[in-house]
Amino acid sequence: MTQRYRLLIEYDGRPFSGWQRQQDQPSVQAAIEKAAEAVDGAPVVVQGSGRTDSGVHALGQVAHLDFQRPIEQRKVADALNAHLRPLPIAILDAWPVQEGFHARFDAVKRHYRYKIINRRADLTVRKGLAWRCPQHLDEAAMQKAAQALIGRHDFSTFRDTGCQADSPVRTLDEITIMRNGNEIDVTCSAQSFLHRQVRSIVGSLVEVGRGREKPGWIADILAAKDRTACGPVAPATGLYLERIDYPE
Repeated sequence: MTQRYRLLIEYDGRPFSGWQRQQDQPSVQAAIEKAAEAVDGAPVVVQGSGRTDSGVHALGQVAHLDFQRPIEQRKVADALNAHLRPLPIAILDAWPVQEGFHARFDAVKRHYRYKIINRRADLTVRKGLAWRCPQHLDEAAMQKAAQALIGRHDFSTFRDTGCQADSPVRTLDEITIMRNGNEIDVTCSAQSFLHRQVRSIVGSLVEVGRGREKPGWIADILAAKDRTACGPVAPATGLYLERIDYPE
């Protein structure tokens, strides 16, 4: 009798080609599947809530898997973590769920956080974990510009050319820009995102923050529905999949 488990996962994306399993490239999904097979004694498919690109991190990725033999809830995370070491992947929690639960299709909202460090000095302990922007950023101008993105829009401008989504239309529920000293966090919440949508948005907002563009420019390029109108895409190093929401 199989048992489905829901996993809460944290990982440092730097050593991986992304979440999705790829031939001849290290991925988070493949690493967890290998650990799960060692625990269960049979091949296991791990289904995540969504993909993250190469170098993108996660604080709260969610996935599900089926074990052929039930394991005590308190032992699932420990068993998987024992086989994941020393990779920078941690199963923070695991609990049994109904067979019909699906990590991807049951998700109702996804939350991403992008971390910018606004200083001239190079990064040391945070290198690879944030984007250093040496020029002063006006976070108030960035927040003003970002308001044009809230709601349901055609986000073609902020969609990667390789995006496989059927439609460029998405609903962005919330976007906030908060500064704490020299750290600026950009948080975005929506049911789903296009490929590299958040990084494209952040890169364009930084152009506003640097004073290279006026806040109204974001509304203009959104209305253009043209990928070539987008600003530079922010690097993967600052992006974190922070949380996935599910129905109660």
